[in-house]
Amino acid sequence: MGLFRTAAKVAVASSVHGRIQRRQQQRWAAQDAAPATPIPAQPAPAPEYGRPQFATEFPTNTGHAPAPAAPAAGVDMATKLAQLQQLGELKSTGILSEAEFEAQKSAILAQ
Repeated sequence: MGLFRTAAKVAVASSVHGRIQRRQQQRWAAQDAAPATPIPAQPAPAPEYGRPQFATEFPTNTGHAPAPAAPAAGVDMATKLAQLQQLGELKSTGILSEAEFEAQKSAILAQ
């Protein structure tokens, strides 16, 4: 009887394992098939009332021009390099012509 009990346990465990594996594969396939949707931007928080919204707490009139604003955050250099490398690979395989390559390269560098 011990052999039949062991065989029954193995059959149940194998069946459960197979169902779990199939369910995971279906989930992964659904994730791969779903288009990557960007996460919507969260709305800006509402301003706090009761406190003045000035650039500085105690503005002074020194006669100097305000400091220049920081440059807008564009695409970081690592991303640009990766895009340029991908572009170079497309050109070397013949997918892109020289003119298309130059146009795309200037667009990436202008970001």
